[in-house]
Amino acid sequence: MRFHAANDRINSIKEYLIQRITGKLVYKDYDALKNVSFDVNQGEVVGLIGHNGAGKSTVLKIISGILKPTSGKTVVNGNVAPMLELGSGFDMDMTGRENVFLNGAILGYSEQFLKEKYDDIVSFSEIERFMDIPLRNYSSGMIARLAFSVATIVEPEILIVDEVLSVGDSAFQDKSRARMMELMSGGTTVLFVSHNLSQIQEMCNRVVWLDHGEVRMFGEASSVCDAYKMTLA
Repeated sequence: MRFHAANDRINSIKEYLIQRITGKLVYKDYDALKNVSFDVNQGEVVGLIGHNGAGKSTVLKIISGILKPTSGKTVVNGNVAPMLELGSGFDMDMTGRENVFLNGAILGYSEQFLKEKYDDIVSFSEIERFMDIPLRNYSSGMIARLAFSVATIVEPEILIVDEVLSVGDSAFQDKSRARMMELMSGGTTVLFVSHNLSQIQEMCNRVVWLDHGEVRMFGEASSVCDAYKMTLA
């Protein structure tokens, strides 16, 4: 996966225009992923580990269809439910109730299905009293609760998870983890990114260790995690 990006961080349109007019805007290519290849079997839970910027989230976005790889291909057999950026499909000016249907539609759920599951979604999120209030008045934890509740309403064939088990308070984290374990035990194939190595070892069958966009190691969870830990010492 190759990106074409500016050589410096630009925070506004004004800054972009100034940089461009003065000729200081320079682009360069960089490879976020290089020769990454691995397979995931049906019903397997595969973890992805590595330092920040190693390419974990990029891999998940490619598998989810959000990004198209510069070269190579991804073969996916089954419907994919990506849980990458919880609440990314929410409208902050709409109420929690309205966002259930908005976000659910983005995830591919029908209105009738969402109506049937609405009470279950709200009950799991534990924010019943706030469902008719605009999301701009929600805390980040409340938004995460609602987003997780909508995203896990069904049992997808392939579930892609990026650090979402760290959202909310400790009680909701435990609840989210239990829901994840329930999905996994039901035969859902899972790709799971987390910086919590004990969580990775507990939940995953195999692990991909990414290092600067390349696969450093791929194999049994405890072996890969132990090797990765040695680099952190």
